[in-house]
Order: sequence, then structure tokens, then C-alpha cells
Amino acid sequence: MTVTVDDIRAAAEVIAGQVVRTPAVPAPRLAEATGAKSVVLKLENLQYTGSFKDRGAFNKLKSLTPAEARNGVIAMSAGNHAQGVACFAQRLGIPAVIVMPQGTPFTKVERTRSFGARVIIEGDTIDAAAVFARDLAKRENLTFVHPYDDARIVAGQGTIGLELMADFPDLEIIVVPIGGGGIMAGTATAAKALKPAIEMIGVEAALYPSMHHAIRNLTPVFGAQTIAEGIAVKSPGALSKAIIEKLVSDILLVEEEPLERAVQMLAEVQKIVAEGAAAAGLAAMLAHPQRFAGKRVGLVICGGNIDARMLGQVLLRGLVRDGRVVTLRIEISDSPGVLGRLARAIGESGGNIIEIYHQRLFTDLPVKRADVDAVVETRNADHVNDIVASLTAAGFTVRQLGSRSV
Repeated sequence: MTVTVDDIRAAAEVIAGQVVRTPAVPAPRLAEATGAKSVVLKLENLQYTGSFKDRGAFNKLKSLTPAEARNGVIAMSAGNHAQGVACFAQRLGIPAVIVMPQGTPFTKVERTRSFGARVIIEGDTIDAAAVFARDLAKRENLTFVHPYDDARIVAGQGTIGLELMADFPDLEIIVVPIGGGGIMAGTATAAKALKPAIEMIGVEAALYPSMHHAIRNLTPVFGAQTIAEGIAVKSPGALSKAIIEKLVSDILLVEEEPLERAVQMLAEVQKIVAEGAAAAGLAAMLAHPQRFAGKRVGLVICGGNIDARMLGQVLLRGLVRDGRVVTLRIEISDSPGVLGRLARAIGESGGNIIEIYHQRLFTDLPVKRADVDAVVETRNADHVNDIVASLTAAGFTVRQLGSRSV
């Protein structure tokens, strides 16, 4: 079983008019921040279900025989693949069953149900859900739609490579997130067929180095939860592994901090909502800038299905990391008027007090003294220093809390 550029061209004809032909946009500020000559973003977060999975799902479902379509399909997924299969099965009138593991966020369960799929919550992991799904497929004569280890799925995802090379043929490197490997296998097949000299670089979360270790015959050790849950895959696809071994020059591993920073930068600098997995390419450029220095780089932003609460937390943590929100602990005399002097000193320095807390009981200070924790919005880290200097000049003892990177 393999995938060729002709398979991908055929898939492009199948999905035309049904799946979004997403834009690829230049990102000069990201190029400046990473040292690349240019950066282009392929915006798969603009697909109808919010991820690239629409491409492979539609291509696979259109390949079913009339009998298979009548019987229905089954897939296992905790997120994007589930929504892609459910959405296009509904559009094509194909019954769909989606098996999701326990602990799948309610929003993803309800979104999948909204496409008319029968959702079954089974298994404590995605691997356990897959075992159940395959067993149910046999019992109910359903066609199993694998999220990445399927030639039709890979060919559908490969249409990203055709479009990206058509829009920006001068690219020197394309960076693609890797979970099971379907999107990289398809994109690499298309891009390398059109431009053999182009370099394909994959990215995985350091906590889930499944493909990185598989092609090196290493035993992976998986970590805890990652912000890039979309690529937190323990078992990469055999089909995608064979293609990646042949066409991909390197797989970079990125820690959680650059992944988080990349989500923040895409939102703040490019005004793009990207999930953790989709930000992996930019995270790799931030963590390994020498690898991309002076190059024309294409990044596949593979999806935008990030929980709103998580996105808000990432942005707030980014403000803290950049010194734009700080907590200052200030020792004061516990007497009338002192808090007003403190607030005036911060305000006259241009700081904006967001929250303020008196610490009278849980402190080692004498009873006539108190600690005040002031959460202050600032312009940058230099501005924080100016505010601390103003408070010190006004007679206050000040120290910054939580100043290390978060």
C-alpha cells in the first residue's frame, strides 16, 4: 500500500467544491521573529470543522461502494477526525458511528453529535477506543475509517501540498506537525513530487515522540498531558511511517514552553486561532532557529479547535511571561492613606492595577505592617523596572513574584 502524487491529484478532484481551498498567507513578522527569510502559513484552521481532517474524510467517504455507504462507517477519535468524518458522512447521507474515549471534552462530544453521528463513549484511552471500534465494525458490518493509516485519507491530506506548492513554489522548507503521520505523508508526497529539492521537516511534541523514535528504532517514553493533544499519538501509522522515512529529512521535538508561546504568537501577531498541534511548526522555528535561518519556510496550521478557556489561559500566561502582567509584593505600614500613596506611585508610573490584595494574616510581618500583592498591567519588562524604581523611591520595599518563565 502506497500513495502517489497521481492519487493526490485524484483526491483534489474529488474534494473540489466540497472542502475549503484554504489560503496560504505570508507572515513577515514571524519571519522577523524567527530569523527566516520568509514564512508562509497554510490556514487549515479555516476548514468547515476547523481542521485539515475534512480533506481525508471526504476523500475516503466518497470512495465507498453503495453497499458500504448504506451500512455506514465507524471511526475512533477524541477530536478533529471525529468531526471531519461525522460532518461529511452527514452531508453524503452515510450513517456514522464515532467512538470517543472517556474524558473527551464535552464540547467535542456535542459538536460531533451535532453532525448526526451516533457517539459512543468507550475506553480510557484512544487505543482502547480503537479496539472497541474495530470490534463493533465487525459486528455491525461497518467500514472502519482510520484517522491516518489509510491511503485515501493520506491522499486527501496530501492536497495541502499541491495547493501550497501552487501558491508558493519558491518555498525551501515545509514544516508539518506529526501525530499519526497522515498529513505529513500526504503533504511530503505531493511537495517532493513537484519540487524534489524541497526539504520536509516534521514536528512532534517532546512528550509524544512516537514517529521520531519509530524511524530510529527507539522505544518511546510518553509523558503527561500536552497542549498539542492533536499530535499526542502513541502508535504512528505504518503507511505514513514508510513515506516519512523516505521523504522527510528531519523530525524535531519541541517542549511545552515553545508550543505555548507559538499559540500565543499566532493569536497576537497574526490574529490566528491555532490549536496546540497546529502551532507546532512555529514552535519548532522558535526552539531551533538555526535550522531555518535565511530560508523560505511554509508552516501548515493544521487546525484551530482549541478550547476557549485554554486559549485564554495561554494568552494570560503569555502576558506574565513577557512582563506585561506582573504581581508586585509591596510591604506597607498598615495605616490610613498608605495604600493610596502606593496606588498613586504605580499610576504615575503608567502602570494599571488590575487586582490588589492585602496580606494581613498570612505573613511574618509585625502586626503594624502588611504585605500588598498588586497585579499590575505594564507595557513590557523595562516598564516593570520603572514601576519598581518609583515605588522604591517612594519608600516602599518591593519584590516581583512569579518572575520566572511560566
